[in-house]
Amino acid sequence: MNKHRWRHPSTILVCGGVTIMLSLGIRHGFGLFLRPMTVDLQWTRETFAFAIALQNLVWGLSQPLMGMFADRFGAGRVLGAGSVLYAAGLALMAQSTTALTLALSAGLLIGLGLSGTYTIVIGVVGRAFPAEKRSLALGVLSALASFGQFAMLPYGQSLISGVGWWWALMILAANACLMVPLAIPLAHAKSASTIAGTAQQSVSAALAEARAHRGFWLVTLGFFACGFQVVFVATHLPAYLLDSGMSVDVGMIALALIGLANIPGSFLAGYLGSRYSKRLLLSGIYLARAVIILAFISLPVTEFTVYSFSVALGLVWLGTVPLTSGLVAQVFGVQYLSMLFGIVYLGHQIGAFLGGWMGGIVYDKTGSYGTVWIIAVGLSVIAAVANAYADEAEVVRHVPIPEAA
Repeated sequence: MNKHRWRHPSTILVCGGVTIMLSLGIRHGFGLFLRPMTVDLQWTRETFAFAIALQNLVWGLSQPLMGMFADRFGAGRVLGAGSVLYAAGLALMAQSTTALTLALSAGLLIGLGLSGTYTIVIGVVGRAFPAEKRSLALGVLSALASFGQFAMLPYGQSLISGVGWWWALMILAANACLMVPLAIPLAHAKSASTIAGTAQQSVSAALAEARAHRGFWLVTLGFFACGFQVVFVATHLPAYLLDSGMSVDVGMIALALIGLANIPGSFLAGYLGSRYSKRLLLSGIYLARAVIILAFISLPVTEFTVYSFSVALGLVWLGTVPLTSGLVAQVFGVQYLSMLFGIVYLGHQIGAFLGGWMGGIVYDKTGSYGTVWIIAVGLSVIAAVANAYADEAEVVRHVPIPEAA
């Protein structure tokens, strides 16, 4: 293939999309392992929940650094290393027999692996497309991520049912290795920091600019709520439904439906984000989540209410990603998009840490997830208000930083 074909935006989008399909598809299936692993290894739910919570915290804390490396030195090496760490984490998760080894594998290694894949791809794709097409491209990327969730959940459940959770994790580790060759086209993608004649902004100047921007922190606060909700639901919904008398298949189908519904949801969010105010669209998404969750916990748990909840929540599941990353690019430009979105994503992952861990703690102490559901509703309202007051105007610099073509 001609080397310029490697740099074509459509090639970058497809390879990045498949990478995210694998990365997030596997990650969204960890909740399926909660019951079989805790029963076989005689762990509490808090033990498993803490490892998944730690995974999200490590992911968030390492993300700005990974983003900075990708922005400065290219995404290929970061993506390759992240893929290897991800696969190693899955393989070692299968060997875990104690809370410590689970935390080191599912928590530390997979967390580092996710930080070297997911948001790095978002940064590369964000730079590959011009401003007028960027939000839509990021929406397509999120839709592909959701397709990964839809496809990988039944796949993961069939592996658990067919060969057991140990072999399921080992097979998923082999699948994660497929992300390594997919990093090659992204390594050839053009970066705003390496385009000849481009005026440069230093890392310290970019960080100072973001730190002083009120909207940057309001959007980060909103993303905190998103992380709390997404990881709480992905980790604990299957167990919540089992506790409510539903079969294991209902929990798997529920998570798969969330992923399926988010395919049009993410695409629509990206499409609307290229035409309307991203901050107001984000505010609307968070308000919709509050209504959907409140309705679900207020109604009896039946297959109809579970699947209706899944479809409704799926429509607003990852639509926050193209809008939030697109908003960061719109305000600050794309030169340090991976790094700056990585900081915003840290807020998301702190919320994810608390959502995953609190679910386990509250259940072990009370025998119910009720309190955490209510917290999720309250955070949605806070996020809606925060985004409504965020400033989305492009920052004005003395030396403008032109975007990559």
